[in-house]
Amino acid sequence: MFFALFESFRSALISIFAHGLRSFLTTLGIVIGVASVIAVISVTEGMSSFIGDTFASLGSNSLTIQSYTPFEDQMKGIRAHLTPEDLELISRRGEGIASITPILYASRSSQIKFGSQTAFSQIMGTTYAFQEVSQSYISSGRFLAPSDNDTRRRIAIIGEKVRDNLNLPENPVNEYVEISGEWFKIVGLLEPKGDIMGQSRDDTVLMPYTTMRSLQGNQALTDIQIQLSLSDSAEVDVVAQQLTSLLRNAHNLSSEEDDDFTIQTAEQLMETFDSIINMVTIVIGGIVSISLLVGGIGIMNIMLVSVTERTREIGICKAIGAKRHHILMQFLIEALLLSLLGGLIGLALGYGLGTLISSTIPSFPAASIPLWSIALALGFSGFVGVLFGILPAAKAANLDPIDALRYE
Repeated sequence: MFFALFESFRSALISIFAHGLRSFLTTLGIVIGVASVIAVISVTEGMSSFIGDTFASLGSNSLTIQSYTPFEDQMKGIRAHLTPEDLELISRRGEGIASITPILYASRSSQIKFGSQTAFSQIMGTTYAFQEVSQSYISSGRFLAPSDNDTRRRIAIIGEKVRDNLNLPENPVNEYVEISGEWFKIVGLLEPKGDIMGQSRDDTVLMPYTTMRSLQGNQALTDIQIQLSLSDSAEVDVVAQQLTSLLRNAHNLSSEEDDDFTIQTAEQLMETFDSIINMVTIVIGGIVSISLLVGGIGIMNIMLVSVTERTREIGICKAIGAKRHHILMQFLIEALLLSLLGGLIGLALGYGLGTLISSTIPSFPAASIPLWSIALALGFSGFVGVLFGILPAAKAANLDPIDALRYE
């Protein structure tokens, strides 16, 4: 049996390489299908890994609380808010909190000027605790201090992208920029964090929280975001549940009403991104997998032609003692090898294509291929080869030896 299997492999390889161009064209559908699937998976896996590392840097014990208004209510002009009173409530009664900071985004203009240069950045007011909560550190100068908020000091800390956009010196500390018509002294430059999903994390301007509130004036309902980090002994789910109860009571929400806020962890954000990426991968993979079926039909057609061409050869084999299962195995192995060769070529092309796509997009994470995708691509290729090779192999095995020998 082993000898028959070895001879079937040898005969199949000889037949494939004897008609090289035809074999390549036969497997072209498999090559395109596998290459497309691997390219998509390699790009999305690289992106997923990069996003995972990014959220991991935020820490697994950090929480972000922000207001939430359903779309239907937004259309009615209703807006939910998180207020400074909510911040004070959480700071006073929240358990297991190591650091907490408010974040107030610029509501009027995100424009920042230096000399004749103008840029638009993400401007936010926060406190000294933001450094620990967001894992943001200084490369030169200093961070915000409690006294900056106490005195509403006009100071700013900028990201590397802001420094570059405004053509500021390498060390911009002690330079002055204009924000919302007022002059701010730069006291610090943040360490570069890079981009995520094409969005720069260095295009940021920080100022004291109280300073931002004074710039926005006496707004009746100030909507802030609250970020906090937990102590080592605290459990994220327990703290999130406690904060939910506190805020629901503070907002006078009945048991039938939904939360008008959201509490998110870095892990939840990662799961959301993962689900989106996985869905995109499945949809695109399903679409391009049609090429594999087309390739399988091509293999079946060519194998049927091959059976017709080799009818006399099959008759001779049967006349000298070849059994039905020997003929069946020979043609089935040939179809399987055609599919696997196409899968291997598609695998290499797909990885090369994924790497090319990743390298041509600035700051895009490198492509990577998980082992499961390799096994899936080759396994599905082999399955297609067997599935569409059965009919030609059965036709060859069922040929009558006398009729086959008479075939011209």
